[in-house]
Amino acid sequence: MGLFVAPDGEPRCGWVEGVPEFLAYHDQEWGFPVVDDQRLFEKVSLEAFQSGLSWRTILAKRENFRQAFAGFDYHVVAEFDDDERDRLLSDAGIVRHRGKIDAVINNAQRAIEMEREFGTLAAYFWSFEPSADSVGDPQSQSTTPASTQLSKDLKKRGWKFVGPTTVFAFMQAMGLVNDHLVECVVHGPVEDARKVLPRPSR
Repeated sequence: MGLFVAPDGEPRCGWVEGVPEFLAYHDQEWGFPVVDDQRLFEKVSLEAFQSGLSWRTILAKRENFRQAFAGFDYHVVAEFDDDERDRLLSDAGIVRHRGKIDAVINNAQRAIEMEREFGTLAAYFWSFEPSADSVGDPQSQSTTPASTQLSKDLKKRGWKFVGPTTVFAFMQAMGLVNDHLVECVVHGPVEDARKVLPRPSR
């Protein structure tokens, strides 16, 4: 997948083509570095829901997901009980998949454990940022050694629906790598944001 020339005449990553709602997401969110714990938890949760589906489906329902899962405040989600599960399973605005719903609740509980150990989720996730020389061609890979390593560690910590492909998509979206094509008009702004970002630490 190569470049797509958007209506403004500027080149974008090819996956934007033909999906108008992707343009704002691509230009304003995808790849820009994120260190906010709640946003990190939201994204890893939405990537879990995307498993087997398209990001277009999830993006269209994102506001519904936010409402259903208390804005992805994992301290709140961790306390969801059977009544909350039933509520989510009957919510037509989200993906009603019991395994994925249970996974998000479980992962919220694991996130609190991670917060106690690392101080923030950001400190944990950013510790898996790959070196620049280890990043390959984003157009030809769906996993990387870094995403495989992060996936294995998350699973060891009890997280669910965090396979290496899911985790790679999370890392791309949250700016742990800059996978905008070099010719893409957003590549430079993302790279600039990554350069000035203070990396979170424990």
